[in-house]
Amino acid sequence: MSAQPIAYGDVDHEAALKYAVQLIDHRWAEVIEGRIVLVSPMWDHERLVARIRRQLDARIDELGCVSGSGNLDLPGSPNWYLADIAVVPDDLADGAGALTPDQTLLVVEVTSESNGDTDRVTKRKRYAQYGAPLYLLADRQSRECTLFSEPHDLGYAVVDGPHPFGTPIRLPKPFDLVLDTTRF
Repeated sequence: MSAQPIAYGDVDHEAALKYAVQLIDHRWAEVIEGRIVLVSPMWDHERLVARIRRQLDARIDELGCVSGSGNLDLPGSPNWYLADIAVVPDDLADGAGALTPDQTLLVVEVTSESNGDTDRVTKRKRYAQYGAPLYLLADRQSRECTLFSEPHDLGYAVVDGPHPFGTPIRLPKPFDLVLDTTRF
């Protein structure tokens, strides 16, 4: 006697995958192009994230925003991201389980050996498609920063960089500040 496969009918696979990734206890996890990826940042990665966040903090407060590594959903795609830093208006953070990239003011990703190409290629493309207005990529492997702006379906129209670490990076409105990258 052979076992018959169970028919699940009209299962929403995107919703099921995104729900499952949220249930992984005590681990950070993302869904990247349909694959669950466990995230375990190393201390040198976290140090660079902290150096960027400290430079943004005062301006984030002035703008009435909050920054963090909250969930970013990309509806209609098999993607659920945890940005290294996402800056969002404070009122959107109230009770929000996940936001979308177009609800951010800035998304920052810092590369690691294990995910560098994901941040450089896949996330850059997806953040643009989903309307993240500013995407800052701090590439630890090439020791460069690049700021992407003016998102559209095919990518970002404006690319500022790559600039070697040590080069000041100007963040446009609403931030209007210059990031010091000398300690990156």
